[in-house]
Amino acid sequence: MKLYSRRQMYIGLTCAAIGASALILGSAYLIAKSGLFGGRAAPVLADTAFGLPQAAISAPQATPADFQGSALPAYTQDENENISLYARYNESVVNITTEIVNVNWFFEPVPQSGGSGSGSIIDARGYVLTNYHVVEGAYKLFVNLADGSQYEASIIGSDPQNDLAVIKFSPPANHNLRPIPLGSSANLKVGQKVLAIGNPFGFERTLTQGIVSGLGRPIQKDNTTVLQNMIQTDASINPGNSGGPLFNAAGQMIGINTMIYSSSGGSVGIGFAIPVDTAVRIVPELIKTGKVKRGWIEMDAIQLFPALTSYLKQSGSAAPVEKGLLVSAIKEGGSAAKAGLKGGTTAVRYGQSTFRVGGDIITSVDGKVTGSIADLYTALEDNKPGEKVEVEFYRGGQKMKTTVTLTEQSSQE
Repeated sequence: MKLYSRRQMYIGLTCAAIGASALILGSAYLIAKSGLFGGRAAPVLADTAFGLPQAAISAPQATPADFQGSALPAYTQDENENISLYARYNESVVNITTEIVNVNWFFEPVPQSGGSGSGSIIDARGYVLTNYHVVEGAYKLFVNLADGSQYEASIIGSDPQNDLAVIKFSPPANHNLRPIPLGSSANLKVGQKVLAIGNPFGFERTLTQGIVSGLGRPIQKDNTTVLQNMIQTDASINPGNSGGPLFNAAGQMIGINTMIYSSSGGSVGIGFAIPVDTAVRIVPELIKTGKVKRGWIEMDAIQLFPALTSYLKQSGSAAPVEKGLLVSAIKEGGSAAKAGLKGGTTAVRYGQSTFRVGGDIITSVDGKVTGSIADLYTALEDNKPGEKVEVEFYRGGQKMKTTVTLTEQSSQE
């Protein structure tokens, strides 16, 4: 037997491996050349700079004919609804811009650019529904249409308590306006789809989509006003959307976009819209008389607060309740006086305010709890002058009630 060194053995194994590899590669090449497996010749691969194969240079290239008969993906039903609604009504949403007047160093009036917002065409004669805060304090109003035309507008009527206003412009006779159809907010459901069209940050006729996130939300607008039954939505609403329509999937306006709940001023998924049923109720009156006539109780009232209740307790006239309205003064011969309500007798000062204590403390009006001034406005919102309401109150420690015939609320009240 012939012996081999370890070095000779390694050399032999290496040569055998190289020979086997060459045999395999050669066979593969012959098979590919001859097409033994019934196909076209295998493509030759080109090397890249990194030693990785590129696409086969002999691979057949796709041609337009290869795509014939393969349709592009169809729009979903939801997308078709959105596209259709926008096509029908985006031109019915206007961009409202305002001018205000400031005074320069020489006390001369100087017109300046004000704010901007959105509005919905509700009548082919040029009536537009928007928010009161969009047009509040405006020296001039302008309505900008989808075709780029601009028209000066005027305020027909406004209702600050509901943050609604109606303005009007005069389109040319040959300009056919398409009013937005009004739906109902009475049967809305949390979770149903809604869409908003508006002009956020000046980007005209922007469409956003969301759902009804909540219903019946009371939102404090200012010290005396709470907007009732607001629709909460996660549809993106930003500055400039105010006054624009909130649609249901059928393309009916079910709300008027009003505000966002945000510390940054941008949309964070919490927006609010005034129910369209509120607008349906008051818009005819705004167009006819320019305002909403509401009943009022002729008195000055102070909302109870901890320091006041503490003072009343120390003075020996402790309030029997912690929440209510203290009647500070009543108008002589007015509706409150005729109903037998009593005002305060002792003047006190709190901060910058002076009022009288010792009067009646009202706890409900027309069956609605009045723990705040905003509650009083809410309780009388739908009552007209001449109507009667029941008022419950405390005089000392005794609970009493009376009936008040309402007078007309003035703009100062």
